[in-house]
Amino acid sequence: MTAGLAEEVESSGQAALARLLRAHGTPLPSPWDVEEFGAAFDIFGNADLVLLGESTHGTSEFYAARAAITKWLIEHHGFTVVAVEADWPDAARIDGYVRHHRSRPRAGEPFVRFPTWMWRNHEVLAFADWLRNFNEGRSSEAEAGFYGLDVYSLGSSIEAVLTYLDDVDPAEAARARWRYGCLTPWQDEPSHYGLAVNAGLERCEDQAVAQLQALLDRRLHYVSKDGEQWFDAYQNARIVRAAEGYYRAMVRNSKESWNLRDRHMFATLQAVLSARGPGTKAVVWAHNSHIGDAAATAMGWYGETNIGELSRAAFSNRMVAIGFGTHRGTVAAASDWGAEMEVKMVRPSRPESLEQAFHHSGHARSLTVWNDCRKHDLREALAKPILQRAIGVIYRPETELQSHYFQSVPRDQYDAFVWFDESRAVTPLGHERPHGAPETYPFGL
Repeated sequence: MTAGLAEEVESSGQAALARLLRAHGTPLPSPWDVEEFGAAFDIFGNADLVLLGESTHGTSEFYAARAAITKWLIEHHGFTVVAVEADWPDAARIDGYVRHHRSRPRAGEPFVRFPTWMWRNHEVLAFADWLRNFNEGRSSEAEAGFYGLDVYSLGSSIEAVLTYLDDVDPAEAARARWRYGCLTPWQDEPSHYGLAVNAGLERCEDQAVAQLQALLDRRLHYVSKDGEQWFDAYQNARIVRAAEGYYRAMVRNSKESWNLRDRHMFATLQAVLSARGPGTKAVVWAHNSHIGDAAATAMGWYGETNIGELSRAAFSNRMVAIGFGTHRGTVAAASDWGAEMEVKMVRPSRPESLEQAFHHSGHARSLTVWNDCRKHDLREALAKPILQRAIGVIYRPETELQSHYFQSVPRDQYDAFVWFDESRAVTPLGHERPHGAPETYPFGL
């Protein structure tokens, strides 16, 4: 086949997919029309787990849409867990505000680790205010909580464990300080710990495991005083254990560290569901690369797993994964890890991409559902590998094809897709103060 003919065939395939996406897509209102937008997702209310993605970490429409969907699921379908791709201690500050009437976190307090704009933004704060108002007067079982799933908070998680033990068991707190003494020199720059271990210096795995076990051994005693505080301390000890392994793995192998991170996030989600009790229903906010089934992407083809794949295995048809995408606009992102946030122009999507097909569908905003076996034509068209864009906290337009596109089979990756043809950057709270975290793979996802 000549190059010209191949391009013509490819173009006709894209046109056919665009027509199917137009026919099967449901136009959506603005995500700031919260009730009307959220009501379009009523069809997912019977699920136990709804995974909501994003194709960037800095797009306002994605945050607003996830907030509107989540509000609807909480109000109308009894969801009580919002679990996000964020550090547990930072999310706990928000949870304390929305469930325990603690003071509203100031702009500079939680989420000060790079990328600060990812969660410390006006869109998330508005959602937190809504959660607080929703929870007013409800029983603890009916309250909706806000939880972090990520693995990066080595220093703040060590501090949280020690603070808890200082209060409930000072003798054990002294032993915990001795165990964590191996890791504390590295807590401000944990990536240096992996380099040190790789160079032959002491590794701290045994001490982190011992402290986790100590909290488990005295669980009945601690829970009798305050079960929720114990659970928070236990989760922080789990993070210390996982972070120790993550930063060692990061030096050796990006695939290994990615898998450790996503397995930790999924295990944290399971722990929260278990702690909240039988019948708990959860919404997850994370990047498409985490919530779409990795087995249907180039990530999985090269041995990586993610929350979406692990959730599919555990929940089967009781979960829904919804991807998000955009064609053009602006995005909050950095040029390098730890650099200042910039508002960058998003390049129009590539001609051979999934985003380009959605663009040519003609919908400004749409919800396209394809987990219905009766949609034979759409499912068949989406069963072929296609390029898809992923912008993390770093965006490098000059190398976009190499650094921000990957192959996937959308039919098996997601159950549905939310589309915004044009989008704008998220609004951060105050001046950004990025510092101190390793780059995740690929490009800060």
